[in-house]
Amino acid sequence: MTRNSIDLGDVTPHNIKQLKKLNTVVFPVSYNDKFYVDVLEAGELAKLAYYNDIVVGAVCCRIDTTENQRRLYIMTLGCLSPYRRLGIGTVMFEHILNYAEKDGNFDSIFLHVQINNDGAIEFYKKFGFEIVDTKEQYYKRIEPADAHVLQKALRRNPPNANNINTSTNSANNPNPRSKVRQYTFV
Repeated sequence: MTRNSIDLGDVTPHNIKQLKKLNTVVFPVSYNDKFYVDVLEAGELAKLAYYNDIVVGAVCCRIDTTENQRRLYIMTLGCLSPYRRLGIGTVMFEHILNYAEKDGNFDSIFLHVQINNDGAIEFYKKFGFEIVDTKEQYYKRIEPADAHVLQKALRRNPPNANNINTSTNSANNPNPRSKVRQYTFV
């Protein structure tokens, strides 16, 4: 029995044409040259996925700092259709999630998905994404032109130090020397 392997590799000037070809096959939109220039500078945020040493997928992200938040935007995450449901998309997404968690400073991860792409919507929902908005006429040359915005929150607002009430509880403590701190988060 042969063992199938899934590996991620860097996007480099030597394999960028493979990424371009993959994107034209997987996605209904085309990406301009600036997209690929940016991808070459993305480091860990852009990876090719290999299945038994064959390029079958890719993920490309960028850091978004709009709306007073620092978010990770998934520009593309896709896999050739014969290789779907083999765990390749999960490996790519987990790489991005691990990157975001290791960084520790992202509020969320988000992306746009065409409203009729049920497979992608279900894929992201299994990782805790929620539809938070729908952008009408988001896509210019494909139908339907509307896109859902899916988002996964990464950090909740931690309690502010000013909202912590500390008190010493001596009424319930028979030993007056020991102090028990109670924290009430407001």
